[in-house]
Amino acid sequence: MKTVALVSGHFPPSNLVGAHRARLWSRYLPEFGWTPIVVTGDPAKYEERPDPDLERLVAPHLRVIHASTFSTRPLRLVGDIGVRAFVGCYRVLAALAARREIDFVLVTIPSNFLAPVGRLIHRRYGVPFGIDYQDPWVNRWPGVEQPLTKAWFSYRLAGMLEPWSVRDATLITAMAPGYVAGMLERNPEVAGKAVQAFMPMGSTSEDFDAARSLDRPTFLFQPADGHFHMIYAGALLPAGLDVLDVFLGGLAELQRTAPELAARLRVHFVGTGTSPDDPQGHRVIPRAQALGVAAMVTEHPHRIGYLDTLNHLGKSSAVLILGSTERHYTPSKVFQSIQSRRPIFAMLHAESSAVEMIRSARAGRVVSLSQAFLPEPVTVARELRTFIEDSSYDPDAVETLAGDALSARASARALAVALDRASSGKASP
Repeated sequence: MKTVALVSGHFPPSNLVGAHRARLWSRYLPEFGWTPIVVTGDPAKYEERPDPDLERLVAPHLRVIHASTFSTRPLRLVGDIGVRAFVGCYRVLAALAARREIDFVLVTIPSNFLAPVGRLIHRRYGVPFGIDYQDPWVNRWPGVEQPLTKAWFSYRLAGMLEPWSVRDATLITAMAPGYVAGMLERNPEVAGKAVQAFMPMGSTSEDFDAARSLDRPTFLFQPADGHFHMIYAGALLPAGLDVLDVFLGGLAELQRTAPELAARLRVHFVGTGTSPDDPQGHRVIPRAQALGVAAMVTEHPHRIGYLDTLNHLGKSSAVLILGSTERHYTPSKVFQSIQSRRPIFAMLHAESSAVEMIRSARAGRVVSLSQAFLPEPVTVARELRTFIEDSSYDPDAVETLAGDALSARASARALAVALDRASSGKASP
């Protein structure tokens, strides 16, 4: 057995989605010849509200090392956990490397600011390293062109840090190829020598089993009140706001053409606010009000716990997935949505890998789009009506079709194969 240090800024009890990449991998990696050690920040210093029940989902006997982390109290100089835990994570990794307890370092980002720690350990101790992209790092978000703004500084800092951090990496992994396409194009030497592997977040039935065993009551809706409850859980990216507007336009058209059906429909948005813990940071409701569909929409702008999310997904009438106009974006929520045993209504870029996942598993209905083409509201309304009135969804068939291909175990297997090649110096063809 070889040992890999999985570096993740957040880890349970954090309920941020980025915490689950390392958690899911660490559960299954030992089956494929790799012992994981998780190196992460101090949960006592997280800014986000933790969920202690999440620790039930961590693999038994997993070694988790909480590195020292600068606090944001009483003075908040910086919020990013990658900055605040960087020195602590480096010291932990250095001690492990000096004692020859690790054979590989894999940093999963975000937090992007943790990425350089892999190369620093490699330069000092010779331990091979890699970087896992849960999102693209250098990305032209709205506002990057305006000088001296936070977005402007972040974009330019990313442009400097990324090429330094990926140099000498023997492994580059990501949720999908598009997440690293730009980086590989800008850094051809990395593209030529590093092993590359792409695997989804995956899902595991143990998570839903834990949610069911807790049997928490739903607080966003009452499942048996006669309404058709559709839930969207997760952040809204800037490039996804256009998709949201088209969906809300579809609700307005449905309200006009099928008022009785629209009266039954309730769409619940959770975690869509301007920040994770701001209960007033509504982004959906103002848009719904402008289109006259506020009676059909509720918004809980701040995040709820991961287990509460799974509980609401499993007790909903359907799951809503809204993607992005960017082709590389594959929402991590796709995998847990399929595992929820509820039908999915999705609006996704035609080239997103999630489109084929949902369709091949017969998990629901997908309305495809692109940056140049967004569907008309009348099309969205028609698709919604067909979806709500369709009673052919079979959760047992979906689970069988999705099978191992979309599981966290399959993701860990793919990572283990990539780690074997990267640690032996066998680059990608």
